[in-house]
Amino acid sequence: MLVVIGVIALLAALAVPVSLRMVQKGRSTACLGNLRQLGMALNLYLGEHNQTMPVLAAGRSQKSEQVDVIDTKLKEYAPDGRIFSCPADTGNFAQTTGTSYHWNSALNGQSILNLNFMNNTTTTTIPILADKEGFHTYRENKVNILTADGRINQGLNFTTTP
Repeated sequence: MLVVIGVIALLAALAVPVSLRMVQKGRSTACLGNLRQLGMALNLYLGEHNQTMPVLAAGRSQKSEQVDVIDTKLKEYAPDGRIFSCPADTGNFAQTTGTSYHWNSALNGQSILNLNFMNNTTTTTIPILADKEGFHTYRENKVNILTADGRINQGLNFTTTP
């Protein structure tokens, strides 16, 4: 009987960390989906605004602040308001500030056709939206990023060569 209990305890000790990691991976995948939908909402916005990026603050500290941010400007283009919240957001940024994501305000007012971020014009490395914090703790790169070419990345090294 003690051997059976020992085997069950060993299996439980192995299963708990694996199941927690699977839950975290599921949250990260949902976060990637949210960023993809936000990218589609941004494309709808661009289509109605002459391919010009919106002028937004990177974020706000409280929902009550009257400032244009992604969750206020893209709200009408988003199919579901829940896409502004990363499921892995354990800091409750979405509840406090309205979104789990930062906007790259350096792109404000630029044409999507001629983006320039710190003298970088390569759309695959220009970040548009990113997690506000390293929510995805089981990965080396803890931040998801939407780039200007519409790709969703699990943390990139944005160093560029001159």
